Amino acid sequence: MRDEIKRLKEIEEQISKWPEEEGRLERYRGKRKYTSRERINLLLDSGSFRELAKLAGSLDGLPAEGIVSGYGTIHGRPVCCFASDSMVLGGSVGQLHGLKIYEAVERALQMRVPCIGLWDAGGGRILKLDEIERGGHDIAMEGNERGGHCTYFQVTQASGIIPQISVTMGSCAGNAVYTQALTDFVFMVDKTSHMFVTGPRIVKSAMSQDTEMEELGGAEVHARVTGLCDFRGTEDECLERVRKLLSFLPSNCEEMPPPGELKEPKFNPEMLDDILPIDSRFPYDIYKVIECIVDNSDFFEIKGEFAPEMIIGLARLDGQTVGIIANNIKVKSGGLTANGSRKEARFIRFCDCFNIPMILLVDTPAYFPGKEAEYSGIIPHGSKVVYAFCEATVPRILVLMRKVYGGGTIGMAFSPGLGTDFVFAWPTGQVAMMGAVQCVEMFYSKEIASAEDPEKLRQELIKKYEERYNNPFVMASETTHIDLVIQPKDTRWHLIEALKLMKNKRLQRYNNSKKHGNIPL
Repeated sequence: MRDEIKRLKEIEEQISKWPEEEGRLERYRGKRKYTSRERINLLLDSGSFRELAKLAGSLDGLPAEGIVSGYGTIHGRPVCCFASDSMVLGGSVGQLHGLKIYEAVERALQMRVPCIGLWDAGGGRILKLDEIERGGHDIAMEGNERGGHCTYFQVTQASGIIPQISVTMGSCAGNAVYTQALTDFVFMVDKTSHMFVTGPRIVKSAMSQDTEMEELGGAEVHARVTGLCDFRGTEDECLERVRKLLSFLPSNCEEMPPPGELKEPKFNPEMLDDILPIDSRFPYDIYKVIECIVDNSDFFEIKGEFAPEMIIGLARLDGQTVGIIANNIKVKSGGLTANGSRKEARFIRFCDCFNIPMILLVDTPAYFPGKEAEYSGIIPHGSKVVYAFCEATVPRILVLMRKVYGGGTIGMAFSPGLGTDFVFAWPTGQVAMMGAVQCVEMFYSKEIASAEDPEKLRQELIKKYEERYNNPFVMASETTHIDLVIQPKDTRWHLIEALKLMKNKRLQRYNNSKKHGNIPL
């Protein structure tokens, strides 16, 4: 026994010293990167990490097979996690490496706890000819159903049952990027991490295109252009943001999000009575509106750089986690776009998966018109939002701050029949198919042109439309769709009271005879 214990210690010592051999650790530090175990220790509560399958690959000179996996706690709640090690064959995914990922997700799914992957992997492991001749197998040809090329299957099975979070901490391609894209959230380290199907050298070889890694798949590209990245920053910032994100989320779909400490907003809600400009053509700060409503004025924004005309994120009301969806009037006048719809629809689905009520703060002139908008796929992408709203069963409250025109009544779930539980309107709320000016120009252009005083008639007609539509009182008096017209300063109170009523809301959308609907992907 003592001899075997000695041997165990030697293997463990060899694994711990691996990064320092041949200057690996020094090169890592030069890139401002942590090792895989350092990353996990920064992510988890101090001293809570328990590593599993640590000796995998050690007898073949591949410490931990290039991936550290195990479990620990964040804010005292258990999580499973893994971190690929780019110092071992570039972090490439071999059969045993992939099996460790598969089992980490599988264990998280069975235990109903979140799973977090820290990725610094070059994709599937490709063998040289001499390695194949010695009996090796290319991962793409490996037949084991629990291997690296099957991580997609297990991540997909876990989707909607447990929160899954990916952090891209180096250059990732192939297998590593598709697996991350299947998870709920993707964080990227700025100027260090990359995600692409193939890197610049293969692009040059196959397409004769010259490109740099940052241009091809850097954090900025995925944060601003593709929308894949939810947050970018330094390694420390990303790991800290993951910890904060998890504080809003339940461990699985069968639980409610954990309650937070109730703290009043840092900003006085009475500011809301004066926040809208008198002239509706002028913008205001929607972030200030949110901060005047939510606990501690603490708003965790998601995908803040992508399609900024649509704002999504997490916050708390009276200690309860809520998802915020808001139009940003400062960007594209708060219009609904194809990218904004993609962003909104995915967030709706996530909130509905994990029992998170939704708060909609509405001020939109409707869907963006024009050839460019149509070519961007605004119809198929906009339909994703409608589908997501119609399937969602969690509590949903809408606050009409200023206007909702035309298709915006659908894209922001104002229309009856889309499942919104409460509709509150500020006195400045406007509901119409289009603005007063546009209505007059569409229907009365001939009468105005032939009038003795065209401008006078034009202004009279605009005034009539505005009296009819530029306030919520007409709709509130003629229908029951608007539940209350409220003072802006009381918005927080009304939201909290409505959420209390819906605490035990139960609603089943699916017909039990069908497998699932066919969402317009």
